[in-house]
Amino acid sequence: MASPKKKQTIDSHYIITNYMNYALEHDSYPKSVFKFCKESKIKEEEFYSFFGSLDSVNKRIWNTFFSTTIDAMNSNEEYDKLSSKDKMLTFFYTFFELLTLNRSYVLFALKYHEMPLKNMGQLKGLRKHIKDFAKELIEVDNDDKMFRIAKNPVAVYSEGAWLQFLFLLKFWMDDESAGFEKTDIAIEKSVNTIFDLFDNTPLSSVLDFGKFLWKEKTMWN
Repeated sequence: MASPKKKQTIDSHYIITNYMNYALEHDSYPKSVFKFCKESKIKEEEFYSFFGSLDSVNKRIWNTFFSTTIDAMNSNEEYDKLSSKDKMLTFFYTFFELLTLNRSYVLFALKYHEMPLKNMGQLKGLRKHIKDFAKELIEVDNDDKMFRIAKNPVAVYSEGAWLQFLFLLKFWMDDESAGFEKTDIAIEKSVNTIFDLFDNTPLSSVLDFGKFLWKEKTMWN
């Protein structure tokens, strides 16, 4: 005797998964909540219990990428013992591994509108999360410095971490190397450069990173 079919639980994760699949299958975002819910077999009231609009789903996807990355890092017992630099490396490696698992959707979302700035609107929440994450790392390193003059300006370096992420995101989008190994190299070199700047010994790493970027730019052209 067949057991009764278990009713699908409708939650934010289920809605996000269906939303991403809808976008890829139709090569377009849903035109309305009604159409999305009808095709996904979700009641509108169920949708609105988790999201206020379709646009809020776009933004939540990126916030979910961030929270999933943080959860994965914190699940490793060794994470808390890492230096700030290694925590930043771990974050970028883990985040871009997650993006790679969802590469088709990420490329679709970031290239959907012809004007790049319009595509960036969905990253607003992610920007705050990454800057806050960077602030925590910088503040920990500052606490270890005895003299005020040696402390790093938190706002400047947290904004730098966001710009660093945008550079790596564009690099990853254009990366055609096997296993995206060039993105891994770019992550390592950029994080090493940023933290060398923290320690006021930037020259060798900056030059090394600059050579890497120049070489890649030359190869692309």
